[in-house]
Amino acid sequence: MFLSQKNRAVIAISIGIICYFITGYFLDRTNYFQLTVQYLILCIVFWYLITTEKNNFSLLLALSILFRLIFLFAIPNLSQDFYRFIWDGRMIFEAINPYESLPETFIKNEAYPINQAIDLYNGMGSLNGSHYTNYPPLNQLSFVIAAIFAKTSILWSVVVMRLQIILADIGIIYIGKKILEKLKIPLHHIFLYALNPFIIIELTGNLHFEAVMLFFLVWSLYLLLQKKWIWSAFIFGLSVSVKLIPLLFIPLFYQWFTKDGKSKGILNFFSFGAIIIGINMLLFLPFLSSNLLDNYLSSVGLWFQNFEFNASVYYIAREIGYLFRGWNEIAIIGKILPIITVVFIVVITFLRKNNSPQQLFTAMLLGLTFYYFMATTVHPWYIASLVLLSVFTKYKYPIAWSIVIILSYQAYANNSWQENLWLIALEYLLVYGFLFWEIIQLKKGSLSRE
Repeated sequence: MFLSQKNRAVIAISIGIICYFITGYFLDRTNYFQLTVQYLILCIVFWYLITTEKNNFSLLLALSILFRLIFLFAIPNLSQDFYRFIWDGRMIFEAINPYESLPETFIKNEAYPINQAIDLYNGMGSLNGSHYTNYPPLNQLSFVIAAIFAKTSILWSVVVMRLQIILADIGIIYIGKKILEKLKIPLHHIFLYALNPFIIIELTGNLHFEAVMLFFLVWSLYLLLQKKWIWSAFIFGLSVSVKLIPLLFIPLFYQWFTKDGKSKGILNFFSFGAIIIGINMLLFLPFLSSNLLDNYLSSVGLWFQNFEFNASVYYIAREIGYLFRGWNEIAIIGKILPIITVVFIVVITFLRKNNSPQQLFTAMLLGLTFYYFMATTVHPWYIASLVLLSVFTKYKYPIAWSIVIILSYQAYANNSWQENLWLIALEYLLVYGFLFWEIIQLKKGSLSRE
């Protein structure tokens, strides 16, 4: 080669900086071709750096932070959710319960309780503005912090929230490295998450708080590995109070607590779950009202029985419903698929060994994967949890999914969010194919951690 490895690394880093800058500040989400090309270039840069510089932890850490800071002053261009974040935070700052009111109601009544109410409502869209908020209390605290420091500026609200997400990702790298050391897995594997273009764009770029949820989750798991299960439960509860999805993992800890065969283990397991639930009940107390539970559950339920996006098994079931019934059976299918997920979680809780750290991480990964395979809605940022969990296992299909997930972004190319089902089918064909290949290789003992 005409260039040294150092010069090639400089070129790769420079290309990454340029592509992230263009993606953050000059990308129109309807330009799917530009988005795809830039994304694939970033994936090549990511893979080059992770393979050639894997022994240079400091460099990869610096790049993980640098690439995120590029987005600092960018308004998210692939998601509108941040407008609702700002709305909720400013509502709480004005001592108004966001779980009790709809943005739509204020706008229709021409009553504007917060700064930039019209701009925020127009930004979030009528669909979001016509539903009660479904963001748990600790997530709301992040929104309030943005309101405290930037109650009159959308841009500075974005900056404040983005800094929280960047700090959370730095925390994930720090704690993730410690977990990898305990599991005797190469330390550079944490950058499969931290340097992943999907993670950088979707979490830091588009302001999705999965990063904060995952920070508390890995912190909790690290404490559990240190046998500090009470503190682990407390931190786990904070993770749930950012996003509800970690609730799915609680049954999987059963074998971890009962592996010694002592009755005390069962008591500790239930105490672990009780602390998690108790923490969340306490955090909801400031918002307590007669309508809180109904409003919150109705909002959460929409994701199972009303919304559909980037699904796999559900889309097949939906087509079967069209074939035999002639209409969309989402109301029925959306109730059946979660039950199937619960059955799967119960099966791997009791019939699969989950009592070693490696087995526990793998069970969490497989359980959440099955949940998303059954879900009616799988927004791209949802799989961030899979990407991080895979770092601590032998499975790497979530890394492949984080690359092919770009196929689902085609829906952003039109205002009606109309999906190309052929692209969705291709996405899941590749994901399922990679997963099954890894399962076969794992049985053969061919998978490597290098």
